[in-house]
Amino acid sequence: MSSNVKREIVIVGGGIIGCTTAYFLTRHPSYDPSQHKITLLEASKIAGGASGKAGGLLALWAYPASIVPLSYRLHAELAESHNGAEDWGYRSIHCGQLAAKGRSLGQSSGQNDTPKTEDSVSLKKRDKEALGKLRAAGIPKELNWFSPESVKSYHEMGNPTNTAQVHPYMFTTTMARLAEEKGVKIVLGTVSIIDKPDNTVKSVTYVDKATSKAHTIPATDVVISAGPWTKSVYPLAPIAALRAHSVTIRPSKPISAHAIFTEISVPHDFGGTDTFVKKARAHGKTVTPEIYARPNNEAYACGEGDTLVPLPKTTADVETDDARCQDIVDYVSSISDELRDGEVTVRQACYLPNVETASGGPLIGETGVKGLLMAAGHTCWGIQNGPATGKLISEFIFDGKAKSANIGSLDPRKVL
Repeated sequence: MSSNVKREIVIVGGGIIGCTTAYFLTRHPSYDPSQHKITLLEASKIAGGASGKAGGLLALWAYPASIVPLSYRLHAELAESHNGAEDWGYRSIHCGQLAAKGRSLGQSSGQNDTPKTEDSVSLKKRDKEALGKLRAAGIPKELNWFSPESVKSYHEMGNPTNTAQVHPYMFTTTMARLAEEKGVKIVLGTVSIIDKPDNTVKSVTYVDKATSKAHTIPATDVVISAGPWTKSVYPLAPIAALRAHSVTIRPSKPISAHAIFTEISVPHDFGGTDTFVKKARAHGKTVTPEIYARPNNEAYACGEGDTLVPLPKTTADVETDDARCQDIVDYVSSISDELRDGEVTVRQACYLPNVETASGGPLIGETGVKGLLMAAGHTCWGIQNGPATGKLISEFIFDGKAKSANIGSLDPRKVL
């Protein structure tokens, strides 16, 4: 498509997909800020939802295969171009599956009845007998922050050649800033109408967050990248919302660069460490929290999703269930003294977007309405697949088709 055609491009949603779309639009060879106006509309704040509260795992073994290799490569290129290691914690890591038996809370490593002391934990975890138990379970040498008595087995899923990570909030907000520097206008406001007479996009009406006044802006191209809120913008979209809780912990000692998918057998007398949740909670016999070690001595841990609370109006209205966060803290504490003795720094919740069709998602591309594109339904791999999605959407707009990957299987028109 000719670069001298005037365009009014509106991106709906300021999560990772919207921000990478804005970034790659401004890096496309055809982008001309004198001819192309790009507005990013976000209801609450940039990275206010899952894009700011996810784990940030990147993997060549993620899905869908049609965009994963492209996105993984783009992550590396972005980090190289914009100092990602420093600015958003980009690094290659190991990833593994850990099977463990949880300890009753209050029980320290190797101590069934004796109260834990700082000296006993440090020495016990690193004496020859303890390290021998970890080696026998297949635990790598540097992954010594799990209780030897708890670990049953370990299997590597990924290594630094095919697995990496970023800090989602820092990555997403950096993409927004870099796009803004190239001419993108970021507006906080909730979209109320996408006007499309004769099946062609004409304008977008939104309610300004600060003034509560409605504004209508012209549009030649609209990208719906509203994550779990996509259906509220475009009711035909088969996108559902799944609530997910997570915590961040500052470990009592530095931990190695690993992402760990756990399977923990919880004892019947598991108990709890919290002081603010009074009533007893039912625990499953097996729980599966994920633990991601981050730079700067931080660990991120998340639990299973739920659909108990409907999707609220915006990310600012998301409710956090303290009991569910405490469950995550208790589960990971039951297999790691470093996490149990660390400081819980954040308790949070967000909603993940899932495609309600057998084919799964995400949905990337044209919708059947001229000028209306969709980029949504990325489930738990939104951070991983954000760069590829943004690049592909920029190609749809400026080239008329996706050029960097074959994504026919992700065509929204198949399910709309």
